Amino acid sequence: MDDGAIGERCFGGSDDPLLRDYHDREWGRPVTTERGLFERLCLEAFQAGLSWNIVLRKREALRAAFAGFDPDAVAAFGPADVERILATPSVIRNRPKVEAAVANARTIVALRGPGRGVVDVVWSFRPVPGTVPSPAGGSWAEMPAHTAASTALAQELRRLGVKFIGPTAAYALMQAAGLVNDHFGHCPVRAQVGREQEEAAAGLARGRTAGNAPAGRGAAG
Repeated sequence: MDDGAIGERCFGGSDDPLLRDYHDREWGRPVTTERGLFERLCLEAFQAGLSWNIVLRKREALRAAFAGFDPDAVAAFGPADVERILATPSVIRNRPKVEAAVANARTIVALRGPGRGVVDVVWSFRPVPGTVPSPAGGSWAEMPAHTAASTALAQELRRLGVKFIGPTAAYALMQAAGLVNDHFGHCPVRAQVGREQEEAAAGLARGRTAGNAPAGRGAAG
């Protein structure tokens, strides 16, 4: 994402409605479902070597190709499905990334269980609020590419079998899925995003304390 916010937003000015809407409605807002986190994992992997704008513009095509990022459906994909996706002009046609998405779906399905699902794994690496410097100054130069928490998250995900994940992609996942609030101090949605993150973290904590099953598998964040 480009340095130099347009207006008060961190990124996504009026000249790019798709990026603007992603900033306002998604980036940093908590994702607490299995399907939602699987989609973010896939999108971060597909972004490697590309701009986020390209990924956003191909997102709907990727959703169609990967069955709405339903982990059960993608886990059942075989070689013919991989070839089908690679023959689809509207997606990002990269064999290692496509194969990683299928493998990661199988890993996520295998992880299911109280206290072990992908939602619990990812959110267990949320930094304690106030322990990570916030880019309040409004410059992308202040934004870390990775952190100790994202390095640890990437290591754990790789240990569990997740592919195409490293400290930088893990930090981008943490930003996108609401584990950290990296909206600039002047950003009009920063405060609201922060409140939503606190509410989501508290809800997940209550669920663990009560011994409930991990967060649902639905598409909502």
